[in-house]
Amino acid sequence: MSRHALIDAVDALLPQTQCGKCGFDGCLPYAEAIADGEPVNRCPPGGEDTLAQLVKLTGQPAQTLAEPAQPPLAAVIREDECIGCTKCIQACPVDAILGAAKRMHTVITDECTGCELCVAPCPVDCIDMVAHPAWQASRSAEEQDDYIARRAELGRQRHRARQQRLTREAREKRLERRKRRRQKSHSASPTGSTPDGSSANATALRQKKLAARAAEQALKRVHQQLSSARRRGDADAEATAIDQIPSAERLVADAQRALEDASPDVDATP
Repeated sequence: MSRHALIDAVDALLPQTQCGKCGFDGCLPYAEAIADGEPVNRCPPGGEDTLAQLVKLTGQPAQTLAEPAQPPLAAVIREDECIGCTKCIQACPVDAILGAAKRMHTVITDECTGCELCVAPCPVDCIDMVAHPAWQASRSAEEQDDYIARRAELGRQRHRARQQRLTREAREKRLERRKRRRQKSHSASPTGSTPDGSSANATALRQKKLAARAAEQALKRVHQQLSSARRRGDADAEATAIDQIPSAERLVADAQRALEDASPDVDATP
């Protein structure tokens, strides 16, 4: 099995709580570390079942969890004590907390992964962790497994969406800073002129535009394949498309960064 395939397989087994209790910044980084030889026993939310599956997949020796297994949890904000500081919103890895500065915050329970990352930043200690209602409502092992699978898929999707949002916002901030610097430089220039770019720079810029456009088209095709597979009910094709999305998104982000770095005058969209 290739390293990329192993990473995808490990990530598919992890609970996608994005809690960082493994020592890494989310489930995918931990999956990458496991592929490089990191022990597989550092996922308390995954518990013994996930540990056993990871041992079987990776061929690592049998081992016990580094920390006690953690049942599914959900965060609850005592809203009458909330001061609206937004620190929990910033900490949530799946954007499951609603609110605004100096306004009451609340947790979207169905989307909360129980990561506990919102607890420590709260300056007034008004967040409690409780057993997740959906887990408690499960009446059989099968229903519990269904809930765990739903939580993992939703957690992966929302974490990915949050990463995309943060990348987009960071890009917009960089472009805004560059715009302000250009305006300042233009105002300070006696002639108001700007240096001409060389033909080599123009060629490189065109290439980066093409690369960014190609990356975006590739990501679009993967999403189209995913939609088509879901309409057909083709589980294998759906799984393949889902596995391809993270690498396609990384290519888009890398191409856009390269394009922005090539010319401060170029908008983020080629």
